[in-house]
Amino acid sequence: MIALLLAALVPAQAANIDGVDKACREVATEIQNDIGGGATFDEQAQQDFLLNYFALAVSFSPLHSPVPNESGTGAASLELAIIPPLGCKRRLVLGASKTEDTNKAPMAPRPRVGFVFPKVGKVVPYAGLGYVPPITVFGTRNVITSGELGFGIPYENGLEWGMRYHFTLMKTVAEIATPFDKDDPPVDDFYSGSTFGLDLMAGWDFDGLTPYVAMGFTDASTFFYIGDDGIVSNNATPFFGFTGSLGVQWTKDWLDLAGEFYTAPGYLYTGRLRVGVLF
Repeated sequence: MIALLLAALVPAQAANIDGVDKACREVATEIQNDIGGGATFDEQAQQDFLLNYFALAVSFSPLHSPVPNESGTGAASLELAIIPPLGCKRRLVLGASKTEDTNKAPMAPRPRVGFVFPKVGKVVPYAGLGYVPPITVFGTRNVITSGELGFGIPYENGLEWGMRYHFTLMKTVAEIATPFDKDDPPVDDFYSGSTFGLDLMAGWDFDGLTPYVAMGFTDASTFFYIGDDGIVSNNATPFFGFTGSLGVQWTKDWLDLAGEFYTAPGYLYTGRLRVGVLF
């Protein structure tokens, strides 16, 4: 019923692009004309994608090999998680009559600390934490808490494998759902996202240089309160699916570096870097 109502209303609003970013007005006009001609614009799917996207963008991927470091060793690091900007088609909502301000932050810097515990037989357990304090960066105020628990099993020939559990809790306060009238005063929105999952990992240690792969499943949950009109945007299809990493870790004396390609297929394809020191 709602879809039919939108289809009936959009032709009359085909020229309504006042709430659309100037860079996206051509795309918005094309979509509105397509809707008027009978094509569909899945409003709910568009909202669900945006809500899932930013939860996945700050999920706690490994950024280390199955055995992060030697037993009894800790690492303090800074992670730089790239948040790829979304194109016009992904930013448009409300029948392509409005764009959301989704591209505020090009990356999420996250301090991390990890510790590798003494061996239990052949098993090397470890734990890690990540935390972003509520400091306004790129026009957004974020609080992100992440953690992991895992184990790895190394072999004399260099092979490593293991498993890890990870979680992230985050909240963002910023004007994301922009007003239709650009002269209206900004009103902050509230977004909350959480993820958790399990990864199976494998790698090969070449004397301190360890390429690795991680594959698993991640669950995402979200909450979005739009400050302008007091509406809570419902996520009808929260993400639960495959996530994977392909990376390399390099340790030398006190230096601990890692980089990886991370993906949640259909949503996120990105790169992440970590620079740390061992203690």
